Amino acid sequence: MANLPPIPFQRNAVSPIDCIKGGWNLIKGNYWLIFAMCLVGYLIGAAIPLGILVGPMMCGMFLTFFKIRRREPIEFNSLFKGFDYFGPSVIATLVHVVPVLLIVVPSYILFYVFFIVAMVAQGGNDPNPVALLGVFAAFALFWIVVIAVLMVVSIGFMFAYPLIVDRGMQGFDAVKLSFKAAMANFWRLLGLVMLNFLLNLGIGLLTCMIGCIFLIPVLYAATAVAYEQVFGLGNPNDYANVPPPPPVFS
Repeated sequence: MANLPPIPFQRNAVSPIDCIKGGWNLIKGNYWLIFAMCLVGYLIGAAIPLGILVGPMMCGMFLTFFKIRRREPIEFNSLFKGFDYFGPSVIATLVHVVPVLLIVVPSYILFYVFFIVAMVAQGGNDPNPVALLGVFAAFALFWIVVIAVLMVVSIGFMFAYPLIVDRGMQGFDAVKLSFKAAMANFWRLLGLVMLNFLLNLGIGLLTCMIGCIFLIPVLYAATAVAYEQVFGLGNPNDYANVPPPPPVFS
């Protein structure tokens, strides 16, 4: 990537609703194939700790989405083409997972230590309602901050795997560029995340959570559409930036 020109990206380019619609239109002709690939990819990705195999599986999925977008043939084995990007994808995964662990593990430890200290401080006395309310408010504020930080990290990482696949970037470079582009589209990507959450919640409540499984391919494809809105789809031969055509929804 050192000899290639910088990859430009668009600011405030993501349209959450168009991403969901575009994701469905992207995969609807191959839905059950994509669903099977997501299921197998999840099982393989969960087989080894730290998500070592998550990266290749996600690269295989995005490679499949981009092939569909370019009107190239796909097959189930397209999932395993993600192993062609094994090194960069593993580095990107570790760059994502390690900071999350460094946030979550100490947070749980602090949470339980604080809880135990608060209970011991009460001793055998009757609980003070004001003190208990203060403890629970502190817990709530603490976890709100932790969740907010984790959400920012996850949004920043959103384009890392697509950049590895589409532009041939190395893992750390892809993460850096992903964060730059994601922060330039932060509120719109947050809107996409919230829309995904609401769709999962609504379908989950209607189907006893079973329906959420069938929504996963659409949500992954929506990320591919968001990537194209921000970066365009690169030329597979020279990574030239090609602006995406206007979305056409049927």
